[in-house]
Amino acid sequence: MTIESNASTQSGTELPDVLIEVWSDIACPWCYVGKRRFAAALAEFPQRERVSVVWRSYQLAPDTPVGARRSQLELVGERRGVPVEQARELYQHVARTAAGDGVTMDVDAIIAANTFDAHRLLHLAGEHRDELLEGLFRGYFSEGKALDDRAVLVEIAASAGLDPAETAAALESDAGADLVRADVETARQLQVSGVPFFVANRRLAVSGAQSVDVFTELLRQALEHADSSAALGGEAEGCTDDSCAI
Repeated sequence: MTIESNASTQSGTELPDVLIEVWSDIACPWCYVGKRRFAAALAEFPQRERVSVVWRSYQLAPDTPVGARRSQLELVGERRGVPVEQARELYQHVARTAAGDGVTMDVDAIIAANTFDAHRLLHLAGEHRDELLEGLFRGYFSEGKALDDRAVLVEIAASAGLDPAETAAALESDAGADLVRADVETARQLQVSGVPFFVANRRLAVSGAQSVDVFTELLRQALEHADSSAALGGEAEGCTDDSCAI
């Protein structure tokens, strides 16, 4: 399949009954957990065919140097002013939680990366978007891949079904850059301060890696076309910067 913009899936003449927009960053461990939990809720939702999901771009650390290939644990330790061992324990907490949702994390292998190109690629992935997102999360948290290396991105994209040559050409251009920036600007307007952030029909919202039950309730209420904006669920773990609320 060729690379295509996801803009057409977001602006057709017929809107889905429920549009779920998810602001997320690939460098956010709670976003990975939240993706799995939301997917579990959607899979069991009786009217899941009436739900459309759009993944939106968000960068927790947009100033991360491209190609530095530094250990995420070392970087977090520096930014928090704590030893690497303490940073490792913070991430191990996430890893232990993630394991219960079928997610394997190798915290010592994580390479800090600027995720802008990865977000561009997600906007261009068309029908392969979910497979690509899963591959990017797995590559970052489980396989120690540098996601700001374009050769690595082409490899992950190919595994998700995208054409390698077209992917490489797209990454060498500025394709998708405006879409990433638009998502970030919309997040600012919606006052999104942490991810993952799930919004249903721009009316209901939940923040963090909530439980499957909370995501199910979000879907149920969204399908009933709630009359006013609201937040569902209580506190849930998420990321407000690249060191995360862990």
